[in-house]
Amino acid sequence: MRRLSLLSAALAAAVNLAGCGAAPPTRFEIQQVKVPVPVPCDEPEPERPNMPTEHLPADADVDMYVQAAGAEIERWNGYEIELRAALANCKRPLNAVEK
Repeated sequence: MRRLSLLSAALAAAVNLAGCGAAPPTRFEIQQVKVPVPVPCDEPEPERPNMPTEHLPADADVDMYVQAAGAEIERWNGYEIELRAALANCKRPLNAVEK
């Protein structure tokens, strides 16, 4: 009787070990997925320049106003260039670090 229980235990152990050896190996595959991540733009906003027409006296004549308006156009163009440069720096893609 004791021999029968030992034989059945040995047979059960052999079946369990044989089942472990026959299991297919588990495969893991790493897939790289590129997802855009929003990043805040740290580019400082250019300071708005003082415009010459804002500081004209109330009794300014036409010649003073035309001269101030011409200077203001030049300042606006410079300010626009600074704004476009800041915007371009915020829109440019980040350089990804490849490992």
